[in-house]
Amino acid sequence: MSTSDPLAELSFTVSGRIARPCAQVYEAVADPAQLSRYFATGGARGRLAPGVEVTWAFSDFPGTTAVTVLEADPPTRLIIEWEGEAATDRAGTTRVVFEFESIDADARTLVTITETSWQATPAGARAAFGNCEGWTGMLTALKAWVEHGINLREGFYR
Repeated sequence: MSTSDPLAELSFTVSGRIARPCAQVYEAVADPAQLSRYFATGGARGRLAPGVEVTWAFSDFPGTTAVTVLEADPPTRLIIEWEGEAATDRAGTTRVVFEFESIDADARTLVTITETSWQATPAGARAAFGNCEGWTGMLTALKAWVEHGINLREGFYR
């Protein structure tokens, strides 16, 4: 894309390193019991497996969120879609790709989260920035949970 091309879609990528093997970190995201302990603190229902629709609830947002799993390739990749405000997709969804890369002889895992498909508008920017904040918080909470068994979100929002 040249600098004169108009911006068609907003997206972001966040990443972090977790001092645990790739399979353990992947499982902490795919397993609803673990995900409920540090991220979807209102409860996660259903394992992240291809073709499955699961629900996540958050203590800081009312109601539940439907999440459709498009791809699950343990322990390296998960792809989900969920409803997104100001999304470019006709269905009103954004796509989230989780990549888990083994580093340091599998002593650590690089987790990369990319979310795409917002309109290049002020509403799209607000939605994208909000989700970027959410996924950054999720990575921080994931690290604390997997490395130390600590739920950083407990009491954070209420």
